[in-house]
This record gives sequence, structure tokens and C-alpha cells, in this order.
Amino acid sequence: MMQQSYPGINPDISEWKGQEITDFQEELLKCVNAHISEKWFYTHMKSVSKSLPRIDVLNLLSKYAGYANWDDFVFKNKDLIEASQAEQPAMPEAAKPSALAANRYFIAIPAAAIIIVLLFFGVFKLFNTREYKFSFYDADTREPITNTRIEVKVLTEGESPVVGFSNAEGYFFLKTDKSKVKLVVSGPYYQSDTITRIVKKMNANEAVSLHANDYALMIHYFSQMKVDDWGKRRKNLEGMIADEAMIYQLYGMNKAASGMELLNKQEFIDKLTMPSGSLKNIEVLDTKMRDGKIIVLRFRVKLPS
Repeated sequence: MMQQSYPGINPDISEWKGQEITDFQEELLKCVNAHISEKWFYTHMKSVSKSLPRIDVLNLLSKYAGYANWDDFVFKNKDLIEASQAEQPAMPEAAKPSALAANRYFIAIPAAAIIIVLLFFGVFKLFNTREYKFSFYDADTREPITNTRIEVKVLTEGESPVVGFSNAEGYFFLKTDKSKVKLVVSGPYYQSDTITRIVKKMNANEAVSLHANDYALMIHYFSQMKVDDWGKRRKNLEGMIADEAMIYQLYGMNKAASGMELLNKQEFIDKLTMPSGSLKNIEVLDTKMRDGKIIVLRFRVKLPS
């Protein structure tokens, strides 16, 4: 939020001073209709204070960071708080003076430090999270790809891939606080490619080029064209498809297919090349290649509108 309003602001909150603090005060006023003093900022955000912040200030900062209030923030980060508290060294028995004074000192100070660290972490992530827009274009024609759905797998170290798709306009949106992103991009008529981008805070638009899957395009065109030389078409298909290929015809136009038929190479070629064949206007859904030939093909026949 802050970096969208003030793109050049220092992402390290502890380095803020003067105008940056004033900008933050204005941002809080605009977003949560609340105010913190410059003195409070210096006391709690630029140093570890011995006193706990007031609950009303904790509530407004939590709300600005996307939580309902401070209790909501603590609840959703309780594992991190408990882990931090567990790391605090135990006080030796011999070093315990009066019980009440010791408890206040050894509970309040670590708790204040944990609160400030957690708030700093939450607000820092909020400042550094930004939405990036990825567009796709054909590497050969240089034209935007808007007529087919592009699958995007977001790869994060130590996590399972997150899968998303481009929208009807051909854009894929990604929110991240990372400086580098790794994506596996593929489409029914385009080759799969792994894309690594160093995303810049000042550039929210990224363009990615994709190379056409010529075999998938040819199969699509074959199903639409009226060709007299059926022998030539069969020869082309023979060279494109592996002998052991698994070819799946899906029925139904919804996301969940209502049926499926498994064809071998010759059955598929016969249906596609015979003048009275049943495969017209094929929509390729997915292909997998091995040694330069199609080893897996999934398709369905688009019904006339």
C-alpha cells in the first residue's frame, strides 16, 4: 500500500525519518482514519521500547496490515509468537530477586520486543507485496496471445506449485513480495517454458514470449481444412505422432468432461483424415512431446455455435 502511494520510499522502516514518517501518518489517516505521533514512531519503530504500545495503536496498525484488530493479529500469528517466546532464555533460580518485579521485567521486555518485531514484519511484507501483470505474446508473430488460455505454475522454493490461468484478455496477475519469481508457462498451442523474472517494484507489467507448438496447431488446422490430398495429410500425421501415443478425446464443453475415449495413433489418424471422419474442428487441450513427437494428446471437438 505505501509503495503504491510512494514508490520510492525506503522498504526498511527503521530508516524512515522526516517526510517518510509524515507520509506514513497520512497513509494511516487515509486508510484507517487514525493517527500516530512522530514520537511514538521513534519510540517503538526505530528502537526496542521498554514499554508496551497502547492497545488502540496496536489495533490500528493491525487493521492497516489487513487484520480485524490486535487480537486477530495475535491469533493468526500465535505460532510465531509462541516460537519467539520459547527462544527467550530462562532466568536462573539464583538470579531471581523479588518475584513481582522480576516477572514484570522478564515478561514485559521480551513481549514488547516480540510485538515490535511482528508488527515490523507484517507491515514490511505489506509494503513489499505488489501485484504484477504478465502478458503473453507469440515469439514468431509478435502478436499478443489472447485467444487461448495460458496455464501458469508459480514455483516457490520449499512449496508445491501454485497453478493459475490467464484471463480472457490474456493477462495473468501475481501478488508477491519476492524480488524474483519462477514460472512454468504453457498453453494448448504453445510450448512449455520456464520463466525466471527479477520483478522491479517500479515496473508492474511483464511481457513473456511463447513459441508455438506447431504440431498442435497443425492438428487443429487439419480438422478445419478441406483437403483433397488425404494421403499427404496422413503422412504428415504419421511423422508427428509417436507409435505408442496415448490420445484422449474428451466429451462435453465444461471444465469437468462428461466422458472420454482413448484412441491409438491409427484410430486417431483414420478419424481425422477420412472425408467422412467424425473429428471436425478439434480443440487441442494438452500435448506432451518426446523425441520430437507427440506422445500424449488430449482434445475435444468444438460443437458448432
